[in-house]
Amino acid sequence: MEFIWNDGGRFACGFVGMTGDCVTRSIAIATGTSYRDVYKKLGEASRKTPRNGVCTTVASEYLSSLGWVYTAGKDQGFSSDWLPKGIVIAHLSMPNQLRRGHFSTAIDHVIHDTWNPSEEEDYVVEGYWTLPAHLSQTTLPSLAPKRRHNAEQDLTQKEFDKVLARLRALDNTANNGASTEGEKRNALRMMQAMMLRHNLSREDITDDDNIETMCFTRRACPLNGRRACAWEKWLAMYLVSEIFPMIGFYYATKGHRTLFWFYGPTDDVGNCITLFRELLLTIATSARLQYGGYSRGSGASYAEGYVQGLPRCGVPEQSNDQVVSETALIHARTLAVRKAATQWLGMECGIRLVNGSGYGRDQHDRAAAELGKKHGSKHEVSASNPRKRIGRRK
Repeated sequence: MEFIWNDGGRFACGFVGMTGDCVTRSIAIATGTSYRDVYKKLGEASRKTPRNGVCTTVASEYLSSLGWVYTAGKDQGFSSDWLPKGIVIAHLSMPNQLRRGHFSTAIDHVIHDTWNPSEEEDYVVEGYWTLPAHLSQTTLPSLAPKRRHNAEQDLTQKEFDKVLARLRALDNTANNGASTEGEKRNALRMMQAMMLRHNLSREDITDDDNIETMCFTRRACPLNGRRACAWEKWLAMYLVSEIFPMIGFYYATKGHRTLFWFYGPTDDVGNCITLFRELLLTIATSARLQYGGYSRGSGASYAEGYVQGLPRCGVPEQSNDQVVSETALIHARTLAVRKAATQWLGMECGIRLVNGSGYGRDQHDRAAAELGKKHGSKHEVSASNPRKRIGRRK
């Protein structure tokens, strides 16, 4: 099924940090209601924060109160082959794994989510909600016509940034040893009032170089064959090490295909997959023209050499303190983003990564590998609309 990245308006409402908010997100997308309103209603119904998930019974009761009708999915696959068109909120689960389920919205068989669950073939549909035709005014989500206007929802992201900055300043005052007891009490009271008003938590005001406000996703790039070639893995590693250092990847087999999964900041993941496919096609075509193939023998050696010959980022010639400091800051932020992406992968997708052992390959052709290195060194690697980074040097 096709996929469109959509967080349901979470970021626009000023929510930050890691969450497992698939229920709130899917309902906000499907109904067109403000993310903040759905978050508040589900929190009141469940008597706890919806930040880390909501029980299915609570979500079902809330949707029923809005007129949505539940239909059992009979554990069929999450596919457009049988799901109805229009707006559908699907409740997904993995019968063979002890993990929580997932809520996802599909609009005319196009998934609106922060990642594409239809790429996981193990998911089945336990059930789905639809809105009867006489209650639906449109096939696309929009603001509810009778929704009560709330000035708090009109806050822009810039204004929310000001709120967060004010909360951080109050937090610094409350934790400052030089502050008087009266100043600390006043700062804590003001913090509590602002956090309750804007539905924020302690994690939201933690300043982590804007990492908590980043939008993450996970997307798959399928390749033919159950056994990926070594050079294909090397190519993926090259991209996440040299071109897009803030994202990660892993691979798995599904049926007769190998899926390379890339996860991290949304823009970087999309650009990385585009460049990955372009380089795969270029290297495979060149190997086929030179040696008649790319999966074994001289063709595979040529492809491996091609990847090894691709340009790498050189080490800066200067070794002064300023350059060292800039490099250290870049690496620190990169590691922080990678860590946050891995945490998001576990919280949102239920994926825990483990290291595996590799395997060698016979019939290595040194001459073909050297020719591949020569051709790879002449390849100009550039991503479409790359995000400019501080301190990048060529």
